[in-house]
Formats: sequence, C-alpha cells, structure tokens
Amino acid sequence: MSDLASATTIEANAPIESAAERFRRDFLATKAEIRKAVVGHEEIVDGVLICLFAGGHALLEGVPGLGKTLLIRSLSQALHLHFSRIQFTPDLMPADVTGTTIVVETERGREFQFRRGPIFAQIVLADEINRATPKTQSSLLEAMQERSVTAGGQTHQLERPFFVMATQNPIEQEGTYPLPEAQLDRFFFKLVVGYSSRDELGEILQRTTTGEAPTIERVLDAPAILSHQALVRRVAVAPHVQDYAVRLVLSTHPQGQFATPKVNQFLRFGASPRAAQTITLSAKVKALLAGRGHVSVEDIRSVVLPSMRHRCLLNFEGEAEGLTTDEILQNIVETLPPDVRGAA
Repeated sequence: MSDLASATTIEANAPIESAAERFRRDFLATKAEIRKAVVGHEEIVDGVLICLFAGGHALLEGVPGLGKTLLIRSLSQALHLHFSRIQFTPDLMPADVTGTTIVVETERGREFQFRRGPIFAQIVLADEINRATPKTQSSLLEAMQERSVTAGGQTHQLERPFFVMATQNPIEQEGTYPLPEAQLDRFFFKLVVGYSSRDELGEILQRTTTGEAPTIERVLDAPAILSHQALVRRVAVAPHVQDYAVRLVLSTHPQGQFATPKVNQFLRFGASPRAAQTITLSAKVKALLAGRGHVSVEDIRSVVLPSMRHRCLLNFEGEAEGLTTDEILQNIVETLPPDVRGAA
C-alpha cells in the first residue's frame, strides 16, 4: 500500500473533530518553529502552510531581501523531508533541474543511466524562478502537475509529499522573464511579500546582529503530512457553499453570466477550473483550523485573493489604469451574493 493510501485509511477511521484538533496542533507547531527565524509576515507563513497541507505549490513574490528564502528554508528545517534548492539564473538549463541521461561504462559495456537532478526532492526551493528563461521554467511543469519527470522515454515518479516553493522578483525588475500562464496556473497560491513594519524591522535587527542563531526543531514527517492531506479532503462542503466558489471563479470570466462591470472592463482572461479546486481545498484547511468539519462562506472568501490573483490577466485598459487583479477580485467578493437559494 502506498504512503498516500495508507494515510487515507488512517484518516478515514478517525473522527473528523479529533483529527481536526491534531491537524490544528501540528499546523501551529510548524508555524511556531518557522517564526523562530521569520519576523512578521504572518499571512505569508499561513499561506505557505495551507499550500503544504492542501497538497499544492506556493509562489512568493517580492523584492529581494524580504525573507522569502529564509521562510522556505525554515519550513524545510521544521519538516523531516528531503530538501533541495535550485538557484534559477539565465544560464540554467532544463537538464540542470530535472537531470540528464549519460553514458557510463559497466561490466556489460556502455549503458545509458539517468542521473537525477535537484527536482528529485520532497521540498524544492525554486529561488528567483523568473530569472531563468521560459525553456528552463517549463522544466517544472510535469513535476508540479504529475509528480513525475520524463527523460529518455522513461517516467520517474517523485517521492511524496512533493512541494515546490518558488520565489520571484516583481516582473518590472530588469533581468526577469514573466512566468507563462500555464506555469502560474500550477501554483496553488501566489503570496505577495511586503515590507516589514518599524517594530518588525527592529526585531529583525535584534535577532540577526547579536550573533544568536535560532534552533528550529523538526516537528512533522512525511506520513504525518500525507495523513493531514488526506484529512483535508474529508472536510464537507455544502452544495450552496460549493456553488459560491464556482460562481466566484465564473465571475472572473469577461462577458460571462456572473461577470461584474469591472471584470468586463479590465480583465482579458479569467481564472481556470484549478482556481475552484484551490479555493475549495484551501477553505477546507481553514475550516480544520477553526475546528470544523465543514467549510463556511467566510472560509471561501478568505482565500480568494491568493487563489486567483495569478490566474487572472488584466487587459491593456486595466494595466493603463494601474489596477491590480487584487482590486478586481475584491470587487467580486464584495458584490457577489454568497447564497442564491430561493432566488428568482
């Protein structure tokens, strides 16, 4: 039996309430270890952990020096998982990520052997992913979606859990290549990392200039993470709550049935079906953290921005007006009724 199947069996036999309490305890314990090294950015830390327990991948965007890499490295230290870091640069090639087939001398003569690349890990840090060319960026597509790598006609399965955390610089910076839509769509959340506050910056200086290095304890292993991922999928979603998530996604489609005037005016493309999956799974994590076995409308609302901000594209008018997809999505959340049962 596979790890995922075994974990699913364990969670299937556990009452949802007691399992939710264990989930919340492990979530908070992991978060506490990360916060030994990371000051502030609480929403970002929560977002990365939601991605982990929902089985998705996280994209962190922000200017250099805001602690994105530190956060990801701290998470890897808190988990009993194989960690790998890939520094994306313009000269990085796809084989540098996935691996390559080489000719080796053996007792039987020359043979082809596949040498695994750094993508063969359970937590992969793709640092400054938009510094690499689109060809190299695309080398992650199969791994992120299928959890496998195909090379030389052979498919190699990746060990689970498999979690890609990528950082990128704002695309306005020089030397960056915008991620293609297909690549962006494979990220569960896009989290925007902002600047630290006055108090937070003071705390950062206190921690980093006194010679004291925090010790991060390992609190979770692969079976526990797989067990929690299985639990997330057991959380119930009422039909009207699921319909609300569906309508939120459909509202981003210009000229569609549920599109708002702002969407019709400023969006070129809306979110894909993966957005509905992301909203539902991340809302299930939110429900478990609240000790519930069912998803609420507020759970759905709280995850709309990180789930869809990277899956919607502004048109020329929206870019000229200086709008962001966050503003469009916030307008949708404010205007779309959460429950249409009984409506004419």
